[in-house]
Amino acid sequence: MMRFAGPALSAALFLSTASFAQQADEPVLKGADAFGDWRADKPGTRRLIRPDDLPKPYANRSTSNSAGVADMPADAKLQLPPGFSAELVVSGIDNPRVVRVAPNGDLFVADSKANQVRIYRLAEGRAKPTQDGIFAGSLKRPYGIAFYPPGADPQWVYVANSDSIVRFAYRNGDLKASGDPETIVGNIPASHHWTRDIAFSPDGKTLYLSVGSGSNVAERMGKEPKGGLDAWAKSQPLGATWGSEDGRAGVLAFDPDGKNGRILATGLRNCSGMTVQPATGALWCVVNERDALGDNVPPEYATVVKEGAFYGWPWYY
Repeated sequence: MMRFAGPALSAALFLSTASFAQQADEPVLKGADAFGDWRADKPGTRRLIRPDDLPKPYANRSTSNSAGVADMPADAKLQLPPGFSAELVVSGIDNPRVVRVAPNGDLFVADSKANQVRIYRLAEGRAKPTQDGIFAGSLKRPYGIAFYPPGADPQWVYVANSDSIVRFAYRNGDLKASGDPETIVGNIPASHHWTRDIAFSPDGKTLYLSVGSGSNVAERMGKEPKGGLDAWAKSQPLGATWGSEDGRAGVLAFDPDGKNGRILATGLRNCSGMTVQPATGALWCVVNERDALGDNVPPEYATVVKEGAFYGWPWYY
């Protein structure tokens, strides 16, 4: 059985400027025409979905259709924008969830189910690894990976476990961690949404950590925090949750050594992917929204994450 390591492990080369022009010529799908599924998706499709276009809650029955692993058809190929090509880099990874590229070009892959971070070295201009191995093992559902300090010569590889952030001493070209992990942030709640992504600000002064909610819509959080809502609102950031959701459904920020922890943004049910836009330094999240309200409501989304902002969960969408 062939298992995909995900589109992020494919080599995408030679984007032509003509492809941007072609995508700009595609009509924008609006209203009911903007909804569809994977069968109609293709690169360049543009959709404009306004709040009034969303279905009402419970307009239809929610269905859980979990994905499964399937054999790859012999004629399978990715749909790509004009000017792109793609090759399979590696297969057979048990549960690849996050791919990060080291400054020297090595691919670091979080194999969450195997509790490992794998590494692949590719020759210049080629998609097949010339070397591979396990950079670090005995982790706990590793997910996010970040290199510190930002730039061409990192000294550490940070890895987000489901319940902690650890770091390994690193030099460009290391194929295996040279020492034991150092715990930087501990006691992260690990139930329900367990994926933890991490990123550094461009200046290297801030470590960002995404922590998903402990439930669908905070159904076990309790109606009020201890001490009452007024006292909570005065002492916590806007939208901060309490009880079983305390410190969850948002993005946290720390100094690189794990100190000075604080809430950066709230109301993000599960920021399962996080990155920093290199040109602007803006932090972005892709967010898994709540379930069981019916098809297409509310949608998953990508957003810039601003310090002190509240993004709605669990009260709004």
